[in-house]
Amino acid sequence: MSACEIVFTREDINSIVQRVADKLNEEFSNSTSIPVFIGVLKGALPFMMDLIKKCTFDLKTDFIQVTSYSGTSSTGVIHLKKDISEDIRGKDVVIVEDIIDTGLTLNYLKQYIQLNYNPRSIKIVCLVDKKPLRKVNLQPDISGAIINQNKFLVGYGFDYNELGRNIDYVFVPTKKQLIEWDKKLNLEKK
Repeated sequence: MSACEIVFTREDINSIVQRVADKLNEEFSNSTSIPVFIGVLKGALPFMMDLIKKCTFDLKTDFIQVTSYSGTSSTGVIHLKKDISEDIRGKDVVIVEDIIDTGLTLNYLKQYIQLNYNPRSIKIVCLVDKKPLRKVNLQPDISGAIINQNKFLVGYGFDYNELGRNIDYVFVPTKKQLIEWDKKLNLEKK
């Protein structure tokens, strides 16, 4: 059985996060407003935690949770599971996402936040922009990395049915790994 394909090592991820933070530092370091970073749970958690440590300006954090994935593919149906708690009316908002593929989730979130909270501005920041699957015209303001192939990613927040988020690099799992995870998940259900 072949080994998994490593897409981003821990060192790659550190470099990507630093590049994203550098761009945000340029934008917000001299700002008089305090931006609110909204992490999209659960996948963006590792990226957001590393990112805010590298930001040199004052900021607030909050989280929102939506689901649209089952197994290795997007269902296309978006469910809001947890809303934000911070008052963001009239504030600069930075939505932090792990990956943008179809764009449906981020398009929904951007519209939802704009309509329900009326922030001053919304920026979208993602660790990975997976362009081949895009179904809507949505572009992130800052992309850490662009992938032009349709690869299913696991690690550093990316998951397979909630497994693999804690791995500190990003990889494409083998069929054998997916089968092993499915077995563990089925045993857990019994």
